[in-house]
Amino acid sequence: MFHQFYVPPNMRNYLRFLWWKGGQLETEPQEYRMAVHLFGAGSSPGCANFGLKYLAQQCEADYPSAASFIEKNFYVDDGLTSVPSVTEATDLIINAQQLCKTGGLHLHKFNSNKVEVLSGVAPSERAVTTGPLNLSLDSTAEGHVLGIQWSIESDTFSFNIDKRDQPSTRRGILSAVSSLYDPLGLVAPFILSGKCILQELCRMGIGWDDQLPDSLHSRWEQWKRDLHRLKEIVIPRCYHPPDFGNIVRVELHHFSDASNIGYGACSYLRYKNGKDEVHCSLVLAKARVAPTKLMSIPRLELSAAVISARLSVMLKTELGMQIDEEFFWTDSQVVLAYISNEARRFHVFVANRVQLIRETTDPAQWHYVDTAENPADHASRGLCAGDILSTNWLSGPKFLWKPEIHPTPHFSPDLLVCDPEVKSVKTFATHANEQTDILNRLSRFSSWTTLIRVVARIKRLGMKSDRVSSIVTVEERRKACELVISLVQRQAFLQDIKTLQKGNSLPCSSPLSCLDPILDEGLLRVGGRLTKATLSRELKHPVILPKESHITRLILSHYHATICHQGRSQTLAELRANGFWVLGGSKAVAKLIHKCVQCRKLRRPTEEQRMAELPKERTEASAPFSYSGMDCFGPFSIKRGRKEYKRYGLIFTCLSSRAVHIEMLEDLSTDAFINALRCFISLRGAVCQLRCDQGTNFVGARNEFREALKQCDMQALEAFLADKQCEFVFNAPSASHPGGIWERQIRTIRNVLNATTAQCAGRLDDASLRTLFYEAMAIVNSRPLTVDSICDPKAPEPLTPNHLILMKSKVALPPPGKFVREDLYAAKRWRRVQYLTEQFWGRWKREYLMNVSTRQKWHKTRRNLKVNDIVIIKEDMLPRCQWQLGGIVETIKGDDGLIRRVKVQVGVQSRTKKQDRAFKPPIIERPIQKLVVLVERE
Repeated sequence: MFHQFYVPPNMRNYLRFLWWKGGQLETEPQEYRMAVHLFGAGSSPGCANFGLKYLAQQCEADYPSAASFIEKNFYVDDGLTSVPSVTEATDLIINAQQLCKTGGLHLHKFNSNKVEVLSGVAPSERAVTTGPLNLSLDSTAEGHVLGIQWSIESDTFSFNIDKRDQPSTRRGILSAVSSLYDPLGLVAPFILSGKCILQELCRMGIGWDDQLPDSLHSRWEQWKRDLHRLKEIVIPRCYHPPDFGNIVRVELHHFSDASNIGYGACSYLRYKNGKDEVHCSLVLAKARVAPTKLMSIPRLELSAAVISARLSVMLKTELGMQIDEEFFWTDSQVVLAYISNEARRFHVFVANRVQLIRETTDPAQWHYVDTAENPADHASRGLCAGDILSTNWLSGPKFLWKPEIHPTPHFSPDLLVCDPEVKSVKTFATHANEQTDILNRLSRFSSWTTLIRVVARIKRLGMKSDRVSSIVTVEERRKACELVISLVQRQAFLQDIKTLQKGNSLPCSSPLSCLDPILDEGLLRVGGRLTKATLSRELKHPVILPKESHITRLILSHYHATICHQGRSQTLAELRANGFWVLGGSKAVAKLIHKCVQCRKLRRPTEEQRMAELPKERTEASAPFSYSGMDCFGPFSIKRGRKEYKRYGLIFTCLSSRAVHIEMLEDLSTDAFINALRCFISLRGAVCQLRCDQGTNFVGARNEFREALKQCDMQALEAFLADKQCEFVFNAPSASHPGGIWERQIRTIRNVLNATTAQCAGRLDDASLRTLFYEAMAIVNSRPLTVDSICDPKAPEPLTPNHLILMKSKVALPPPGKFVREDLYAAKRWRRVQYLTEQFWGRWKREYLMNVSTRQKWHKTRRNLKVNDIVIIKEDMLPRCQWQLGGIVETIKGDDGLIRRVKVQVGVQSRTKKQDRAFKPPIIERPIQKLVVLVERE
């Protein structure tokens, strides 16, 4: 009856009333699922009858009255052929309303394609149509069924297109394509064309609100023009004509196909009546775009076949009718070979999908169809709106309309010899014996305990024991251990074992000769001189193990972990206490500890590399402060009235002459930095390059600086320096040693200031602190750069930075080449300055520069860190067990090819599930002196 009388949209209210029991609404999970199933199925005209049948079966035990009411008034056993009379339909509406009214529910919004049925329903109880309802026979009413237009008079479906013009952007295209509601896939080929345009935009990386590129604009305009032609498509709601007659056979045919554009499937119902007349109609279809990840055509064809199998399961469940026979059609011989093949093993992708197909269908149901006759070809390539009615999409291929179908006889196509989806069977020609083969299999284990447990269980199976306990006993473990060690010894010491079995002594060339080995129950043990000692056999005669063996490494790792990763002596003692003697055990244990990740995490020092060459700025003569290093220090307390304030110092160090300049900062804001830089440049002249740290290695109150430096805008500082034609060079984060040239000056200045401020504690103001800074600057610039000749009374005055920046000297210096000594007293000041400058740089090269040429530490070249090395990052403020774990993603080489800075990707442990979906681990830059290598890439 439901192909002519539509279930009201508020049928769920009626169902709630059916489950009303004793004045309380039943909300048990099973009944709730029934309600969801019925409402989901009953909302569509084609499936409502079968949802009611399901409800009647489920309610029969607990609600016999409800079940009988459904069977009597709603469910018709053959819903596609039996049609109730007008009187029965009217009585059904009235009885349903009265029954719901008893429970306080209002059942309304009825609709029907029979005017006589609606004439007996009050106008207020009818469904709202698109226009005023006219009961005259020549009128046409339309209703909405899940967003699709339902012409009640002609009992057909059509599409109502929203004419709002969407912008030609990715967002507008998504809105337009999604506005088409087509749950049955009636116009799936047309929607596929729009989805392909949207996928192409995603592949090109077009933004949501960016305009379409010219290459796609014409396709989009053509699709929009075709969109309005969907109104021409009219689809009968019933699967066969009303006057089709008695149906004697019902068949279900599924077609699948794929292409580079997309893949899909479509299903058709084929009816045959007593007159051998045939009618076919589209039931359900799916069309999907091909994945952006490149995939082969056979894989896409197999994915389409999976859709056919799933459509079959769903339709057989929801249609609820007797299907006499079911067919599956595809134009891919490769897919047919995959489905029919049982002897070959496939890779995971194909194997999973073939298994799903074989679980839901019979391989004998799959047949070959020519591509020209395959309607699923439209679902994989797309169609224009005007071609949907002119092609075989809605009606099916021509051979389905013939009285008899003669599919190709079923056969199992042969797979290609070089099919990439078939797992290759590798056969190795080897002369290895059984013991070697077993040891190769045991080499896959990474735990000695697990290996022994597995071998013990295998021995239990081999002995056909009746024991079913899941616990492996101590005796079973001991026997398994002896078996494994016996295999290892026979592989490593086969000749020595044969010699001892013959009763001969081992030659001196044998590595076992010094151990005086003995054979005890097939195992090689150390003989030694402890035979009469009152010790256990394992202590007196430990078993001998080779040094280079995977089993030996597992045993060493096991006992090393047993003693909680202690040193070499403790590990070796624990090993021998448990009855094992490893040849060259001391070196083997040392090698194990060197590679042990846990030991590296606990005790390994940080990385180091040979000290780098001095930069060119430190070895070439240049004007004072042309190349400088910058850093902050402090804070210092000053008083203004009764309040105390904090002030900071900003030090500039000349890289060549080691001269210093100090400016006072009121705070660590960007404006304070820029003002101090302007003062420095105004006094000392233009600066070509400024080097500084990245704010994490300040001397003094580190925590205070870390919070205060958040106010500093580094981009504003770089913009200011760029205007001054100055390059800003940053050292690696958390690395203080590259800035040692100014870090050492900070220590010197603090020593001077601490001695001075101690005499006037609590009485300093801004002017006094600035004066102290300048006094400290003068003192530091008067220090000698070298002390080699400081004890020689005949030597010239020690070289200081003031010789260059002040051009003053108490003792006359020896004359240079072209400037004579008299120029020191000449009236031309520029000649006097030039003379002093040349004297400074000459002595600077002879006395100072040669002293800094040697490396104080880091003399050897170490292994360069590599990408994918696993490291932990040293943090001075955290205990070692809390250092972050990371992996190296990029290395930065120096001029000499050595790596001293790397970029590390670290993870954040505390994240919510929502953050995990789009979480991108941070990447930080660190010097190698802050890293501890856990696992090398090799």
